[in-house]
Amino acid sequence: MSNTDLTGRTAVVTGAGAGLGRAEALALAAHGAKVVINDVGDAADTVVAEIVAAGGSAVAVRGDVGRWEIGQELVDAAVNHFGSLDIVVNNAGITRDTMLFNMTEKAWDDVIRVHLKGHAAISRAAAAYWRSASKAQDGPVYGRVVNTTSEAFLFGGPGQANYAAAKSGIVALTTATSRALSRYGVTANAIAPRARTDMTAEVFEADTSGRVLDALAPERVATFVAYLASPAAAAVNGQVFIVYGDMVALMAPPTVEHKFVAADGAFTTDELDAQVAQYFSARPPGRTFSASSVAELDTTGIRTKAR
Repeated sequence: MSNTDLTGRTAVVTGAGAGLGRAEALALAAHGAKVVINDVGDAADTVVAEIVAAGGSAVAVRGDVGRWEIGQELVDAAVNHFGSLDIVVNNAGITRDTMLFNMTEKAWDDVIRVHLKGHAAISRAAAAYWRSASKAQDGPVYGRVVNTTSEAFLFGGPGQANYAAAKSGIVALTTATSRALSRYGVTANAIAPRARTDMTAEVFEADTSGRVLDALAPERVATFVAYLASPAAAAVNGQVFIVYGDMVALMAPPTVEHKFVAADGAFTTDELDAQVAQYFSARPPGRTFSASSVAELDTTGIRTKAR
């Protein structure tokens, strides 16, 4: 049996009715996992039918991930239908892009609720399940969490303040989850994928390269998700990856660029001005905490459409 085989494992995938979530659910099922398909509508049943037709096992649980109770409902569905919960793939999300000065409270709340609260709701329920299971068997269990962030948290796009904030929060949630649950045998990692889906239909230009598989095909990302969910990835924990095309890029944590130190143990504003102003005096205005250099990873030749 391959070390990437998922036979006997049960996975929950949110937002799995279409796009990236669907591709992830199909990939997990193809590797042997039984899958709980979550989405808000009938598409969840369609994906279940696809998995069953291919010889796999799946069940649909409709519901809004931004509702806190859905986390427990999804965990219960996995355990009641298939006997365990082993893998959580948090994928569900929405966009409400607008400039910050036009942002409504609803546009902010909806994006934070679905992305960040949605990730937290099932992560909390799964964490409680794994902790209890670990204590019951007096040892580590099998647990994998794969969260979905975005390069938006690195770039801070001017029209995506809500989305970038949510995706940044998901990275922090991931590292906190990995630290809290590693003692129980659980890993947690985050992916920042690029994929051509309905949600990104107006974002990416077409792939005209003639590739058999589109450089931004969600199946490319799903393969890596299946890997992270497998026994082979036991040592991968608390990491953030950018995934698309022919590439998986491991991100490094932030580093300290420069340290300002007060001469007499406490700064005055004048001393701060002398040190900080001098340091920034010749700095290019575009050199901020935004990791725009990450864009140089892209060798697909597929450009984003002008907005």
